[in-house]
Amino acid sequence: MLQTLRNAWRVDEIRKKLLFVLFMVLIYRLGNAVTVPYIDTTLLSSYFSGQRNTLLGLLNTMSGSALERASIFAMSIQPYINASIIIQLLTIAIPALERLQKEGGEDGKKTLEKITRYSTVAIALLQGYGYYVLIKNGANNVSFLAEGTSGLWPAVVIIASFITGSALLMWMGEQITEFGIGNGISIILFVSIVSRFPSQIGNMVTQVIGKPSSWWIYVLMLLGALAIMALIVVVTNSERRIPVQYSKRVVGRKMYGGQSTHLPMKVNMSGVLPIIFAQSIASVPATVATFVPKWSDGWFIKLFDPTSIPYAVLYFLLIVFFSFFYSTVQFNPIEIANNLKKNGGFIPGFRSGKPTSEFIQKVLTKITLFGAIYLAIIAITPILISHFSPTAANSGISLGGTSIIIVISVALETIKQLEAQLLMRHYKGFLE
Repeated sequence: MLQTLRNAWRVDEIRKKLLFVLFMVLIYRLGNAVTVPYIDTTLLSSYFSGQRNTLLGLLNTMSGSALERASIFAMSIQPYINASIIIQLLTIAIPALERLQKEGGEDGKKTLEKITRYSTVAIALLQGYGYYVLIKNGANNVSFLAEGTSGLWPAVVIIASFITGSALLMWMGEQITEFGIGNGISIILFVSIVSRFPSQIGNMVTQVIGKPSSWWIYVLMLLGALAIMALIVVVTNSERRIPVQYSKRVVGRKMYGGQSTHLPMKVNMSGVLPIIFAQSIASVPATVATFVPKWSDGWFIKLFDPTSIPYAVLYFLLIVFFSFFYSTVQFNPIEIANNLKKNGGFIPGFRSGKPTSEFIQKVLTKITLFGAIYLAIIAITPILISHFSPTAANSGISLGGTSIIIVISVALETIKQLEAQLLMRHYKGFLE
């Protein structure tokens, strides 16, 4: 990994992209420190200190602590992720959107992106209003608004600031994707999570000092985190290789084909996206509860607490669903089988056409199921540990497992993007 970074830094074009990403990350972190006016951030921060293992704590983690600071990026990239989920699901359900995606070409892609942007602003408006209601009502009959703040104008400023921050993050993510390295949305989430690691490590050290007898629990947690990292790296780099044979054919005076190759299929084809999307959907109850203050401490919000069994079950099912959803969108067995047939390729033991596509679909289903269960188990295991262990729950381990998956997966994907660009430049040099 370090060697890849060093090689990438030596290339002017890639170095510019890396510097652009760092510049965007700097803007994002500076934006996290810019607080929205009319809010008592001291009271709000003390409130969130007791919400570590709740859905609000999860949203705060995904925003890089911007939510507890009431910064302009408090809603983070969640509205854009939710909008992307909705539009992609509607693309399957609505024929007009499906035609736009498959047959619209570049114009159709731009139209869908425009629809996603408008949907992001609409969702940001709803979430911004929900956060304002939470700040206005506060906790224990104490509002988080600054003293003497009331009226319509503060509400407009607070909600507009949240919406603007979310829209700006959406734009930054798109710019990173276009002019930087890798998926901009994933990189923003990566930075949000990593920025909280120093404070989380400090809290863990403080707890060990406060309770020396429980040091072995934190050692086990650290060893478990290292084991999860190793497993993520192994599975992320794993693939199922289907053998492909190309028949010989004569074109003019030359003979083509006759070689053997393979069709690679990633075990975890959808990467970290099922985790991100599942988190976004699972956080909807917390957003809904902000509109109804009496639900904030009621059974509705406790049912979806990140340390509860119902949340773990919902989280598991959502990860499996989105894993299959993305593998279906990304990999079309019928199209692969037709391309093999056109180029004179075949899978040994299977006839070209429908039998080949059915075999590929069967293999795809098996590896997707394995990848989905792998992601889901890693995600919910810390949640179950937190549910049955008060010490682990106080350490925030239920959020740690998911954070590790996102951080490691995004890091590996970014390194692969760098390697791909280095390889392209290598071949370009030969051609020139």
